[in-house]
Amino acid sequence: MSLDEITAYVHAAMPLARALDARVDRYDGDSVRIVASLAPNLNHQGTAFGGSLSSVAILSGWVLVHLQLQDRGIPNRLVIQRTALDFAAPVDGDFTATAFLPPRAAWSRFLATLARHHAARVTIASTLACASGVGGHHEGTYVAMRS
Repeated sequence: MSLDEITAYVHAAMPLARALDARVDRYDGDSVRIVASLAPNLNHQGTAFGGSLSSVAILSGWVLVHLQLQDRGIPNRLVIQRTALDFAAPVDGDFTATAFLPPRAAWSRFLATLARHHAARVTIASTLACASGVGGHHEGTYVAMRS
């Protein structure tokens, strides 16, 4: 799938992603980068709203796991189970959320568990950033259920 096709799928599956102006900018197999414009995500201080940052960070991890499972031909339902976001600095411009696969052993354990059982969980880290620097660090636990 092209990045535009991935973005179209995400917008159709999760309409909030369209409202956030979140677009898949990069997928290299090990990471996913989502970009979003500041304008639809503004708060009263002229910076990005924390809920928008959280949503885009969650989305980056979800897209990464979704694409990895799709690439492996594993039909599943994927949900977020736990989320934690540490805000490091105000996000004062268009921003990105970049999610990274966990260490190889953790990822292999997730895939093996999913193959043996109906469900498995994996923790994905992502970083929020804008032109002025890092805005925060996210950690999300995602649960995949084979369908």
